[in-house]
This record gives sequence, structure tokens and C-alpha cells, in this order.
Amino acid sequence: MSIVVRIDVELAKRKMSVGEFAEKVGLTPANVAVLKNGRAKAVRFSTLEAMCRALGCQPGDLLEWVDD
Repeated sequence: MSIVVRIDVELAKRKMSVGEFAEKVGLTPANVAVLKNGRAKAVRFSTLEAMCRALGCQPGDLLEWVDD
């Protein structure tokens, strides 16, 4: 089982850069890269809320569970 992070898909849909997204969410571009590449071990609900607000999406648009 694994969680796949789909931030890059949502950014592409909106033609939003990582830098712009990071600024809107209040993260560094390096931390956004950690999230995008699936290397994060946890995400705070407040961060998830900020990401959804910045992208105008639902948490399920950003995170997907896949059965290995």
C-alpha cells in the first residue's frame, strides 16, 4: 500500500509554478518538492487545508491510495 501525491497534476492543470504554490501555501519550494516527490512522512491538516485552498481542490485530488 502506498499514498501517491498528485500535487504536480493539480499544479499543471492550473499552470501554477512550484514557487507560486509554495508562496500561497506558506512552504519553501524545497518542502513542496519533498511533498511532490512522495518523500514526506506526514502532512499536517493545516498544510493540506492550505494546499487545497491555494488550488481550489479537495484533499482527494492531491492524495491517492494505491494497492501495491
